[in-house]
Amino acid sequence: MSGMSVDEVKALAEKVFAPWIRELGLEPVSFDDRGGNFRLPDNRALVHIGNVVCGQAIASAADTAIVYVLAALNGRMRMCTTVDFTTHFIRPIPPGAVDMRVEVLSNGRRMAYLRVEFRAEGSDKLAATVTSTFAYLED
Repeated sequence: MSGMSVDEVKALAEKVFAPWIRELGLEPVSFDDRGGNFRLPDNRALVHIGNVVCGQAIASAADTAIVYVLAALNGRMRMCTTVDFTTHFIRPIPPGAVDMRVEVLSNGRRMAYLRVEFRAEGSDKLAATVTSTFAYLED
């Protein structure tokens, strides 16, 4: 894959994302031609009263990971915005780290379509999915 490395993409966080997004601690693990793998580390601040990782944290992690993947695949940060974002919560995610996979379904000149899958770390059971559309605001 030609694009940005994991270290280059990590450096974007300080420039692009709000402080509370950086506090999620989302870790890019690897990128390939179809997307990327991420780890959302154990963070008790993301666990709500029901003793599960809250949906807002899942949604924020997905949106953030998508931006990372698009930057990696495009070889640079292109200004973009979320156009559509659909989340399906399949099963609760217990406190602890979460594994994420972002798949790029289409990455065109003006729009990108992506899918994110979430699993509790070490589990093969799908816990949540996000499908999203992003519009590029620049060429």
